[in-house]
Amino acid sequence: MTLVVVPVRYPLSKHSAATLREAVSIAEERDADLSVLHVDLFQNNHNVSRVDLKRAAEAKIGPIDRARYVVRQGFLVEETIMEEVADEGADVVVIGSKQAGRFRKMLNKLFESPDVGRYLEEQLDCTVITVSANGQTQS
Repeated sequence: MTLVVVPVRYPLSKHSAATLREAVSIAEERDADLSVLHVDLFQNNHNVSRVDLKRAAEAKIGPIDRARYVVRQGFLVEETIMEEVADEGADVVVIGSKQAGRFRKMLNKLFESPDVGRYLEEQLDCTVITVSANGQTQS
């Protein structure tokens, strides 16, 4: 079965809601399961539950078929996302353009002018789709 993972903030920002909408659309197009992921940073520890995440997502865009809600704790958002995607064997990751910028900063420390999408695809063996706040996508 195909799996689409979409990392989002909690509470959902405008950008996270746009990314989630696009991820739902992509999951439907591909007849895939959807994993809605929030990283609750250890240093912030907001104690977000899966129920909180589900309620917030459904309040923004309505019920989502074949979705599971995952809250992971970690020190670094990007690293925790990569671990979750790798552990779940995701086929597609849908990230917001702001998240792509944070990945780029992290990777800039290691590489010169990295292509975030290509790096993630190589490291995670999946398709990476970036969504802007207005819902436009870039593979």
